[in-house]
Amino acid sequence: MQRREERISNLRLLVFAAGLIVLWASWWMQWFSIYWIVVPIVAFVALAISHDRTIRGLKRARLAIAHYERCIARVQDKWAGTGRGGEDLQPAEHPYAADLDLFGKGSLFELLCTARTRAGEQVLANWLTALANPETVRARQDALKELRNGLDLREDLALLGADINTGILPEQLARWATAPQAFASMGPRIVAFVVGLYNVLALVAWAVFDTGPNFFLLGLIIAVLSARHIGGNAVKEVLSAIDEPGRELDVLAKVLARLEQERFEHGRLRDLHAALTTEGMNASACIMRLRKLIAAHEMRGNQLFAIVALMLMWDVHFAYAFEAWRKRYGARVQQWLDALGELEALCSLAAYHYERPDDPFPEIVEGKALFDGVEIGHPLLSSGACVRNTVRLDDATRVFIVSGSNMSGKSTLLRTVGINVVLALAGAPVRARSLRVSPLAIGATLRVQDSIQSGDSRFYAEIRRLQMLSEIARGPLPLLFLLDEILHGTNSHDRKIGAEAVIRRFLASGGIGFVTTHDLSLTQAVDQFAPHAINVHFEDHIENGKLAFDYTMRPGVVQKSNALELMRGIGLDV
Repeated sequence: MQRREERISNLRLLVFAAGLIVLWASWWMQWFSIYWIVVPIVAFVALAISHDRTIRGLKRARLAIAHYERCIARVQDKWAGTGRGGEDLQPAEHPYAADLDLFGKGSLFELLCTARTRAGEQVLANWLTALANPETVRARQDALKELRNGLDLREDLALLGADINTGILPEQLARWATAPQAFASMGPRIVAFVVGLYNVLALVAWAVFDTGPNFFLLGLIIAVLSARHIGGNAVKEVLSAIDEPGRELDVLAKVLARLEQERFEHGRLRDLHAALTTEGMNASACIMRLRKLIAAHEMRGNQLFAIVALMLMWDVHFAYAFEAWRKRYGARVQQWLDALGELEALCSLAAYHYERPDDPFPEIVEGKALFDGVEIGHPLLSSGACVRNTVRLDDATRVFIVSGSNMSGKSTLLRTVGINVVLALAGAPVRARSLRVSPLAIGATLRVQDSIQSGDSRFYAEIRRLQMLSEIARGPLPLLFLLDEILHGTNSHDRKIGAEAVIRRFLASGGIGFVTTHDLSLTQAVDQFAPHAINVHFEDHIENGKLAFDYTMRPGVVQKSNALELMRGIGLDV
């Protein structure tokens, strides 16, 4: 296509040159009739049309290449940094989003998200940060099974429009669509119609009957005064309000149109598809009508059209047209955006399901807290680097006290469990041989940090997070607590007493979870919670004179530390 585009471009240049020669030979030299100039003109127009079509096809091909390169990168575990991290979608003060790397470069959101609109991004982010009930999870699993092989649909969506970062904010569009009507009467529009009609008749009279410009100039003055004093403030408010929600409506309409073309079999997908139809008209057609209104209104910015817009009182007519659109369709906009967002989020998870054929759907079980994962692994790690472990937390064994040397895999185990629960309760496949999990509320302290701005120490930030988790534990769902190096900002005596109190509170509320520690005195806490607690550990070994890790969880308490070896390894004299 690139070669074809270059050939057509060269042909256009040759035809243009030939046209100049024909013009010179026929008009200047009078060697033959001037009408021969029609031949190069027709050829040039045909080439221009073909050139434009080729350029569009070339752009589409490049977008398709980029789409499949990113798909292949995900399959080859080379995707980090190639997609949208969604940092702006991470909720503030969330109990696990930052701890489990849900957003940012190399995050779960970047791995999953293929949405073309902001609505799709927000729905996917909501699914990762507010986990669903079993019925909803099962419905999403069924939808993903149907969407899994929809390669053409996902490719078509990927090729639509510009960069999603410039897309509209769905809440802005919905808020604009449902705002109170700006005009209490049709008076300003009637005035605009009368003034516009007068100006048209005055212009015709001037051109046909030679009445002179006075009547027309008087009409322009009346138009300016009318626009300023009759509904002027309301018109300005309506036109300024459309600026933000009017951005990238063409992308939104194209995505809606493509989704409307699909024919779904699954119940939830059919419901979402039906939500995109209003009064027999598709949502895409309604959005495109609004986009065309905005485009027509923006013609007033053209210098050649400005005088026409002035004489017709263009702004008043379009302000009423925008309000008429809102009155007819405004109440349905949120419904469209919700359906669009859910369909795009499902398409994102379906792509993940297709690219990870060995990852099964989890079984969602109801009842007491349960996490039963066989050979679970971390989905953000490459297949070659991912070491899998089998973990079961249930009513009998409810807490693991995890000890181990530095960098041996303690924190990764917590993240592996947490992120697989996020995937499971969002409706996605999980990285495991199998997983049975009950509905859980997740709380973690893996990335609690101090704050210079607020003056909080790391320890104070941690106990604030633990208080947040205590409130979550009192909620309707059992808490899955993932406590990394619990209370390590205080002395061993206070740490042991405080940690035992925190664990006791979480267990009393029906929770299950993990606690990692370097303080081996804390491993004695299993005696306080017997028979519901066990010790497990990770360890290292020396291989060719260097520390090596197998990241395999073992029963019992770790028997050695590698802190001094690591310090010596980087050159510290210890």
